[in-house]
Amino acid sequence: MALANPLDSIPTRTDPSTLQCGRGRQQPLLVDIDRDQVLGKDIPMTSVFNALQFFLGSVYINDVTLFNRVYKVKAQSDQQFRGEADQIGQFKLKNRAGDMVPLGAVVEVTEVFGPQTVKRYNLYPAAKIMGQPQEGFSSGQAMDIIEDMASQKLPSSLGIEWTELSYQEKTASGSTTIIFALAIVLVYLVLAAQYESWSTPVSVCLAVPTALLGAVAALMMRGMPNDVYAQVGIVLLIGLSTKSAILIAEFAKTEREAGKTTFEAALSAAKLRFRAVLMTAFSFILGVIPLVIASGAAAESRKIIGTTVFGGMLVATAISMVCVPMLFFVVQRGIEVLTGKLGGPARTG
Repeated sequence: MALANPLDSIPTRTDPSTLQCGRGRQQPLLVDIDRDQVLGKDIPMTSVFNALQFFLGSVYINDVTLFNRVYKVKAQSDQQFRGEADQIGQFKLKNRAGDMVPLGAVVEVTEVFGPQTVKRYNLYPAAKIMGQPQEGFSSGQAMDIIEDMASQKLPSSLGIEWTELSYQEKTASGSTTIIFALAIVLVYLVLAAQYESWSTPVSVCLAVPTALLGAVAALMMRGMPNDVYAQVGIVLLIGLSTKSAILIAEFAKTEREAGKTTFEAALSAAKLRFRAVLMTAFSFILGVIPLVIASGAAAESRKIIGTTVFGGMLVATAISMVCVPMLFFVVQRGIEVLTGKLGGPARTG
């Protein structure tokens, strides 16, 4: 039977597994120490604890060498004298005068109800709580609310720790911004190597915010959270939105190198590549509709990714026909003016 350990009972060093019922069943016991009786009989409190540890648990005494072997000597009451709850009161201990006092005179043993097993986390007794956020809230928002309520309601002796997927999400929560920044930088470097120009990819990468605007608007319209699935869709949008902008920026760069002015090159690219942009964009937008209206197992994750990509590409396609030529003109014109002031010839990169 397990030994309970309330505030005014025996210390935690007493091994709860040493108390066994006579019929082999586990039954929790509460050992309540009467401190007034302990002081009245002139018994040190440590003697009560030591007696419980000595008789019910075990105490290391010494090592003995016998027959060329070393044996550990541990003192403990024999099992027949500690198999029943009422036998605890029959143990005796000395007071300061040297008289033997039965343990039953200073403690009261009662049977109580308690857990058969005590779960621990990082060596501390713990209770596992599982839940999921309400519809319209992300798991990160739910975790923040729980942490805020725990800091306000829980006493100083209790705390919370995240485990499993929640722990992984908490440790990776600060890396989202870094991932988005690295995705944009990677797209920029690839375009810079393709165009052999540092300025032309700028107008392409500036089209990304239009896709993010559409993604946020689509998620808000459907009441979906900005969780990890939405962030995966945003990373996907960074590449897809620049793909549509590339069709215009690349043709405008070619027209500018052919001798047209920056304004004429941007306008000509928007007219000539209009059909190609719509064909590639709408072929992808129509392709993700099954994700938007998904059903069945894991449908919620597919809906969030599909809604993010669908809304982002729809807005990015509608705005890119105006924004990308304009951004190309502004960036290219600024580079040409800057290089002209520096005394060099006007160039595209």
